[in-house]
Parts: sequence; structure tokens; C-alpha cells
Amino acid sequence: MNTKQKAAEYSNIWLPEPEAHDFPAALDYLELIFEPDAAAAFVEKLKQARTIRKKSKDIFRASSLPLLPKDNIHVKENLRKVKNSKKLSPILLVRGNHEKLIIADGYHRLCCSYYLTEDLEVPCRLV
Repeated sequence: MNTKQKAAEYSNIWLPEPEAHDFPAALDYLELIFEPDAAAAFVEKLKQARTIRKKSKDIFRASSLPLLPKDNIHVKENLRKVKNSKKLSPILLVRGNHEKLIIADGYHRLCCSYYLTEDLEVPCRLV
């Protein structure tokens, strides 16, 4: 199966919108990088942003984060969800000022999607 066929096969593994618990998780992470008020402002923007789609390989390139191993417990759990036809939540992204893209929530889901196919279009919120 080629990458386009794989991308088509896995195109329906996503929920249409982020889950409510994704936003507090993003806030917890962003507060490690930004002052609490700035982190909260990013989360409010993420809540209001529309969901778009970007390829997993491009998100990885922009973030400069490593691909976690397939046997990472959280990546493995997301792969199991896909296998069991459970949908994954879109990921939450914050642009750095001419720096790396920040994955505020969904790093393990992104790794999962990359293992399915690097060309998979990933729904995300980007601010």
C-alpha cells in the first residue's frame, strides 16, 4: 500500500474538534514555557481557532521534536485506539516567534499518526 492509500485509509481516525480536557493539558505545558497569563491567552486563542489540517511530517519538521519510539506507552495506546476504531483528538499548536513550533497538546497522537503514515493530514488548532 502506498502512502496516499495509507493516508486515505487513516483519514477518518480523528475527532472533528479537540476534547475539553486537551485545553487544560495545553495550559499545563504552556505554563512551563510562558508566564501564566501568556499561557492562558494562548489557550483562549486555541479554543477560538478553527480546526485545520497539516501533514504529520511537516508538523514534526516545524517543531524539531524527535519521533517517540513506537513502544512508548502513550504512542502505543494511541495506536491501539486507532486499531479499535476509537478516534483521536486534534492536536494543539502554538507558533514560536521565528522559533520552533510548540506542540501544546497531542505530541503522542502526532507520533501515532506518523507511524500510520507520515503523509497523514492531522487536524490541529494553530495560533
